[in-house]
Amino acid sequence: MIAMVTGASSGFGEAISRALVQAGWKVIGTGRRVERLAGLQQELGQAFLPLAFDIQDKEATQAAITGLPMEWAAIDLLVNNAGLALGLAPAHQADMDEWEQMIATNVTGLARISRLVLPGMVARQKGHIVNIGSIAGNYPYPGGNVYGATKAFVKQFSLNLRADLAGTPVRVTNVEPGLCGGTEFSNVRFHGDDAKAAAVYQGVESIQPEDIANTVLWVCQQPAHVNINSIELMPVAQSFGPLTISRR
Repeated sequence: MIAMVTGASSGFGEAISRALVQAGWKVIGTGRRVERLAGLQQELGQAFLPLAFDIQDKEATQAAITGLPMEWAAIDLLVNNAGLALGLAPAHQADMDEWEQMIATNVTGLARISRLVLPGMVARQKGHIVNIGSIAGNYPYPGGNVYGATKAFVKQFSLNLRADLAGTPVRVTNVEPGLCGGTEFSNVRFHGDDAKAAAVYQGVESIQPEDIANTVLWVCQQPAHVNINSIELMPVAQSFGPLTISRR
């Protein structure tokens, strides 16, 4: 069994790669940071193949996928994990470059990888795509603007893939995490401001990358006739607030 995990150099992707290898999978881990991928290969051994490229780069992505060694080319599981949030400013003050980078990674990159890998799954009549979405694709919050919109795309894209794949055994799942610590997510969002990032999780027992990895593993271990369309998870400490009302 061969899996490809995008964004494997840290956070969810690293934990998912580790869990899959421990469960007997061979894992192709993609990312931009060669040294981080090399470290993961040193830990996981020959069951892990590092594949360094930038998912925003169309030509590099195509070359990486089409250039896979023959023994690694038949991908059974694609985990579209690579993604990021940038900034928390309201829409009228947001940085357009940050918006475009989120769209390029979370939407275009995810769609491109899926399009490259999916035909092989259909031809072999075997495969599973697990997209890492977010509760931000379900519920709005101030400053979530384009990030939330990209994750709403992931949600709808997952459902539409299921519609297109009707009649095939290829499965599609959208995993939608809530507040999750232990990753670089908030450090990236706040451009390396560690104090600001740490404050997001202060006093909260948040879910961890290992929780997401265990969820992905459970999803893909279900019997072949079972498709988990979507699964949403939050820490118990996170819940819902009332709708905002502006009073005069």
